[in-house]
Amino acid sequence: MKKYFDQLRPTERRLVVGVIVILFLVLNWVYIVPHFSDLSGLRGRADKAETTLKRRQTVIAEQAQLEKQVKQFESEGQFVALEDQGINFLRTIQSQAIASGISSMNPSRQITRTNDIFFIEQVQNVNLTATDDQLVDFLYQLGSGASMIRVRDLELQPDQPRQHLIANIKLVANYQKNPPAAASAKTSTAKVK
Repeated sequence: MKKYFDQLRPTERRLVVGVIVILFLVLNWVYIVPHFSDLSGLRGRADKAETTLKRRQTVIAEQAQLEKQVKQFESEGQFVALEDQGINFLRTIQSQAIASGISSMNPSRQITRTNDIFFIEQVQNVNLTATDDQLVDFLYQLGSGASMIRVRDLELQPDQPRQHLIANIKLVANYQKNPPAAASAKTSTAKVK
């Protein structure tokens, strides 16, 4: 290549060097310039990866504490056996209705959902007729107790003489899916005896 370049005249040498420089600039413009923004994108991805890594390391460091909290929550509250959950739920609703002075209550069929890891959800539709004070007292007392009963839907309308309210209430209760270790040990020793 050097012999060929030495045989050229000075103007031809300038032309060849100019063509090489122009070719170099065009290739840079086509292949390198569009990728200048890749460096900032790469830095952004690296920063995001570092943030994700720190967050995951924090969660891993807290794993023992979170497991301790899960065990604490599992042991809190009373455990109701799977067979008794529906009866216990309905009994709690009926006893609270009687305590609140509600005389007319019609419960419908219960629905059980088990999509949660820790809890079984019982759903009970109740139709009742009560005064506004009785209804407010009934709902307040259901929510203030140790039970995990809450109102999901509530439909109200007045009765014909407009002295009472007709309420269609969807009540939901959550019960522990698996008994805590202490409760399961007690039930297993009770079955052995």
